[in-house]
Amino acid sequence: MPGASYADLEAGNPHGGGAVSFPSLETRRLLLRPLVIEDAATTQRLFPHWEIVRFMNGIVPWPYPDDGAESFYREVALPAMAAGTQWTWSLRLKLAPDEMIGAISLRRGDSDNRGFWLGLPWHRQGLMTEASDLVTDYWFDVLGEPMLRVPKAAANLASRRISKRCGMRLIATEQRRFVSGEHLGEIWEITAEEWRRYRRQTP
Repeated sequence: MPGASYADLEAGNPHGGGAVSFPSLETRRLLLRPLVIEDAATTQRLFPHWEIVRFMNGIVPWPYPDDGAESFYREVALPAMAAGTQWTWSLRLKLAPDEMIGAISLRRGDSDNRGFWLGLPWHRQGLMTEASDLVTDYWFDVLGEPMLRVPKAAANLASRRISKRCGMRLIATEQRRFVSGEHLGEIWEITAEEWRRYRRQTP
């Protein structure tokens, strides 16, 4: 896995039942740490901006409530992590490891396996491509999944560029509800074999 390393880290399970075994990840510029409830305050500050949320799934509330991040983490993300059906990491620059700048998730399911967001000051630096490649390695090489599928708005050009660059294929279109309303949505797909072929060509 070019430019990547894994390190075992035990993240506390806020719902009881002991610790959840969950990996921290590392790229050339980024540290990916398993999400914890303490990340909610930074998420609440960085996430609810129109440029970030407009192409998110329409289930994201807008205007974003004052307790939106903490409620989502306590009621959805952290229980899914504890159940072993979702893996969510906070993103941090190695140069500033105490500051969360975004998040990225993997989820089991038929058509929505990866999602991410990045705070506005860190856009257009290639950071999400770096994080996305690493967690996709994890999806195929550690979790052993045969296929990755990612939905997105057709108008979300930045997200489409990430999918196209790594060889994902557009397999379906449909009208979907996003925070900004009804838009044409797309589903992109890549198999484990296709992904590994792409990674062998990655410098």
